[in-house]
Amino acid sequence: MKIAIPVNDKSMEASVCDSFGRTPYYLIYDTESNESVFLDNSAVASQGGAGIKAAQTVVDNKVNALLTPRCGENAAEVIKAANIQLYKTINDSLKDNIDAFNEGKLSLLEEIHAGFHGHGGR
Repeated sequence: MKIAIPVNDKSMEASVCDSFGRTPYYLIYDTESNESVFLDNSAVASQGGAGIKAAQTVVDNKVNALLTPRCGENAAEVIKAANIQLYKTINDSLKDNIDAFNEGKLSLLEEIHAGFHGHGGR
């Protein structure tokens, strides 16, 4: 299964980024082969619509699940339309979240916020 996680650095020691749409990078991780690929988030500098653009990046990489601390409603709609499951991260440790996902310990992300729409989320 392929999962996507927003991260602050291109490293397996990186922390999970609080912002899905404005994260600098995404980790695409294959839970079966343990292969990891880091993608630059081209939406990070967008004036608007970063969440939608970021969601399309995730969809284009044919992942099965997205692990993120939070997600805006526009991005969530794109993710859900592609039949990608949304899971809430448990902390900012990449390894902890991958392990928790593999062990079936992550809960689905139910709280979708309205989005920050140009406010950067900070």
